[in-house]
Amino acid sequence: MTNERVIVVGGGIAGLTASALLAHQGVEVILLESHSQTGGCAGTYKRGKYVFDVGATQVAGLEKGGIHERVFRYLQWPKPYAQILDPGCVVDLGDGSRPIQLWHDPIKWEKERNEQFPESERFWSLCSFLHKINWDFAKRDAILPFSNFWDLKQFVNALKPLNGVSGLFSKLSVADLLVICSCHKDQRLKNFLDLQLQLYSQESSARTAALYGATVLQMAQAPLGLWHLQGSMQKLSNALESCLIRDGAQLLLNHKVVNLVSGSNSQSWEIELLTDKGSILKFSANDVIFTLPPQCLLTLMKDELALQKTYRNRLTGLPKPTGAIVFYGAIARHHIGKAYSNHMQLFVEQFGSLFFSISEEGDGRAPRGEVTVIVSAFTSVSEWNDLDGKIYQRQKAKTLTRIISVINSFLNIASENWLHKELATPRSFAKWTGRPQGIVGGLGQTPAAFGPFGLSSRTPFKGLWLCGDSIYPGEGTAGVTQSALMACRQLMANRGENFTLPQ
Repeated sequence: MTNERVIVVGGGIAGLTASALLAHQGVEVILLESHSQTGGCAGTYKRGKYVFDVGATQVAGLEKGGIHERVFRYLQWPKPYAQILDPGCVVDLGDGSRPIQLWHDPIKWEKERNEQFPESERFWSLCSFLHKINWDFAKRDAILPFSNFWDLKQFVNALKPLNGVSGLFSKLSVADLLVICSCHKDQRLKNFLDLQLQLYSQESSARTAALYGATVLQMAQAPLGLWHLQGSMQKLSNALESCLIRDGAQLLLNHKVVNLVSGSNSQSWEIELLTDKGSILKFSANDVIFTLPPQCLLTLMKDELALQKTYRNRLTGLPKPTGAIVFYGAIARHHIGKAYSNHMQLFVEQFGSLFFSISEEGDGRAPRGEVTVIVSAFTSVSEWNDLDGKIYQRQKAKTLTRIISVINSFLNIASENWLHKELATPRSFAKWTGRPQGIVGGLGQTPAAFGPFGLSSRTPFKGLWLCGDSIYPGEGTAGVTQSALMACRQLMANRGENFTLPQ
């Protein structure tokens, strides 16, 4: 007798989506989450009267035909209420020039970029051409990378003639596009691209895949867009959680996976769990969808990977993701000075890119008349994880002082006006999300790691599937949702059932 249930490991957006989709298909699903709440890097936490988004502060894919909208339409559940961000972001290069506003209206954005970066229209036109091809391809739910005949068939079915043209750019970087368009000498344009791409690919223009960069650089414009969720990012998790519970899936919080082994009959998986009470539980299932960073498999599957040396070496050789330091603060709204938008990016020498997210009046994150301010910067995880206790605390306090100084200067705030302030480091994220060393985001979207060259959702182990921000098409709530759909389609096809979402 086979065990037809599916166990999903990790209750972030990818795990919640996979669980909700399969449960709606009538599959028996158990979702395991080590934390006391779902959401992962797109979750929230409270400090008194304030609600802070842990990591992600913007959502893509809520527009008609977007991946989140398609998922909720299939699940027959109202999508979370959100407002389009216009501008999606304002970028200050820190050079004294006028900040760049990423308008939602494509015509306004074209006018803005022509004023900001004269003679760059060839570059933007090429990006727009590649973006349209890529987006049409992605909407047809292609499987990448393909690992067997079924995957290849889905990939081929999603192809259109112009995909052959975009394929010529598959090994190029965004910097290569600048050269092709004779825009590579525009240092200000390059600085802007480096800042934006670091947010979405964790790489510079010289290292971001051209096909990936061409798309993310235009996510803020119609008919797509970036959205601000009413009530916090947790609303997205809550909606998916409601769907999976409605459809009979089990959600087990405070259950941490500590061991993952193939069963004795080679037809099932055995999962060992540690509860918050310290007890050990065991579950079995034919299929496991693993949404944690794939590097976690190195500790959870030591025996299996010892026999699969090629795959173990692939996991060991994955690029090292980065970490983040994040300032969480609250202040009276009237103290906010030079705030061009609710979402801003600033370049400062000592931190590099600083990304600001400021709550809106009445959006559920702060009492009326007050705002939450979240400011994040990338950092090396080893910088923090290698410090002993006292040195770590001193370094954390020193960094908090430095980042507050920059924020105060940029927003014209007096230090005594802050109502709340704290700093999270990679250690904080490791404790909160369970991600190894507190890494954020997935793998850097380089030409060698994007699309057909990335890590497959189909593993060498029968019944073990991957999704999340290290799997195509990459990070962000929309990206991990697309990867969850891909894993679910592969799993259901393996059971002889066809599964698609409405377009």
